[in-house]
Amino acid sequence: MKSLKFISLFILLAVASMEVNAQRSLSIGDEAPMLDHSVEDINGRSITLSQTAQQNGILVVFSCNTCPLVSRWEDRIKAAANTARLNNIGMLVLNPNERIRERGESLSDMKRRATKQTYNFLYASDKDHVIADAFGATRTPEVFLFDGSLKLVYKGSIDDNANNASAVKNQYLEDAIQALASGTEIEVKRSTPKGCPIKRNE
Repeated sequence: MKSLKFISLFILLAVASMEVNAQRSLSIGDEAPMLDHSVEDINGRSITLSQTAQQNGILVVFSCNTCPLVSRWEDRIKAAANTARLNNIGMLVLNPNERIRERGESLSDMKRRATKQTYNFLYASDKDHVIADAFGATRTPEVFLFDGSLKLVYKGSIDDNANNASAVKNQYLEDAIQALASGTEIEVKRSTPKGCPIKRNE
């Protein structure tokens, strides 16, 4: 009987913890948190979100080296970087996979991948996943687009088909960037991120 009560309590605590984490997720209209928190990029530079933001806002992408879905979306992440740059939107890609830093997610691993894949954006380590926690990010890749006032205007997935770029029906991120830059309403403000779970410290 005691063991049953213990199991029930454990389940309740686990559910409560999940609910707390869910409540931490940023909502559309929220201001970007952790703006002045420094992260280290693959070249050893210390950078912040506020330094990276440009006139029309900032795109924050949580990504990594080891998730197969990141690999499938990688070219489209680079395309988003070009679109953001052309529209005066800063971009920062953060790797929050703290639990497996020594298994393919270290800064040196990140630098190797960035070189091999010719990354055209800032790539930095989100040490102890503190920014991911503040954003309520759960997956890699997962994107958060903020406007010039650093208010959240889109969050979620890059598009609706990781496996086949030519079969994409909804270019969520591309459409959101174009709408933001042109001052028009973003039609789809949120979508479900589909990627690998962030490897947080246990």
